[in-house]
Amino acid sequence: IYPDWCVSCKELEKYTFTEPAVLAALGDALLLRADVTANDEADKALMSRFNIIGPPAILFFGTEGVEQRPYRVVGFMPPDKFKQHVEQALSSR
Repeated sequence: IYPDWCVSCKELEKYTFTEPAVLAALGDALLLRADVTANDEADKALMSRFNIIGPPAILFFGTEGVEQRPYRVVGFMPPDKFKQHVEQALSSR
């Protein structure tokens, strides 16, 4: 979940999600981004649905569509640590 005013979100975009090793670790995972900039009723409902207090939040789901809650990331994570985290999350599904 990502609004345009979120500093940690911008750091993730600039440093973590541009790192080739991170992109390789993500492989063919389906990536979705929710822009909650408007903070309207739909945005609030989405954050409520997933019990997210504020952005950024990165959620991992198994192939059956259930969140792998132990792998949830809230806040900035540097590329090397995020790469390892992704590898663990994707290997557990």
